[in-house]
Amino acid sequence: MRSYSIDKKPLDVQLELAAKLRVLRKRANMSQAELAHRSGVSLGSLKRFESTGRISLESLLQLVEILDRLSEFESLLLPKKDLSQIEKLFSNKSL
Repeated sequence: MRSYSIDKKPLDVQLELAAKLRVLRKRANMSQAELAHRSGVSLGSLKRFESTGRISLESLLQLVEILDRLSEFESLLLPKKDLSQIEKLFSNKSL
């Protein structure tokens, strides 16, 4: 039986990233071969990524660097901000 969820699974995110990278590559008027060459990622790895979403983190970062989007990865995995003090300002218990 197949399970359904509104939460994305890792493969869903991988495929979305691959589709986004493909769009960015095309907007930059680059072929897969050109992006692979400029990034140092093998053409086979790039083709596999665009079709399956599977790629090493290092290769992904090399690709997005060429597309001038590497800085977007800097905000990943930051610690969550503690909002408890702000929440206290709006709770009924503080009245």
